[in-house]
Amino acid sequence: MNKRPLSVTILGCLYIATGAFRIAFHLTEFSSQHPFQHDIVWVALVRLIAIVCGAFMLRGRNWARWLALAWVAFHVILSAFQSSFGLVMHGLFCAAFAYILFRPQASQYFRPGRAQAI
Repeated sequence: MNKRPLSVTILGCLYIATGAFRIAFHLTEFSSQHPFQHDIVWVALVRLIAIVCGAFMLRGRNWARWLALAWVAFHVILSAFQSSFGLVMHGLFCAAFAYILFRPQASQYFRPGRAQAI
């Protein structure tokens, strides 16, 4: 069984923590007078995807690294409509995450057919 690279472990934990903290933050915006605001549901779903990405990257699932990269690329697109600084920062994160997730050591860890980490 291939040992999980430390960078993948850190990135997986970062996705889980980011998703969990941001869900908790957005729950403070919940209003009992308007419990079904669509934007809060979509925001929570995007944060939940981050948690799923992180958890399954730690388990060595190849689809999770692709979804994780798509997740951060989605944030690059969103930040293009908000601020130049946000666009640059998310773009740098996207490039760094792509490098981490597709290095040879990481690619070997995510290779299909290897014994899956528990």
